[in-house]
Amino acid sequence: MRVLSAIPPEGKQNVSDSIPKLRTPGVLAAALGAPLHRVLYVLRTRRHIRPSANAGRLRLYDRDALAMLRHELTAIDARRERGRSRVK
Repeated sequence: MRVLSAIPPEGKQNVSDSIPKLRTPGVLAAALGAPLHRVLYVLRTRRHIRPSANAGRLRLYDRDALAMLRHELTAIDARRERGRSRVK
């Protein structure tokens, strides 16, 4: 009887390690705790945040896009807060 190990032999990678983890806009919104409409707005208006792949009509984004999206949402919130402080 042969026993399979969960640990790959040295120099070999698991197949799951080489498969990129791509996320839909809804998954990105959930990960950031942001409303989906804000995430979709940023993805639509920031041309530098591009999908890594498409699955039919779905746009799929990688970890780098998640970081850029987080940065853009933070920048929007900072500009909004700065505008509110001037009005008071």
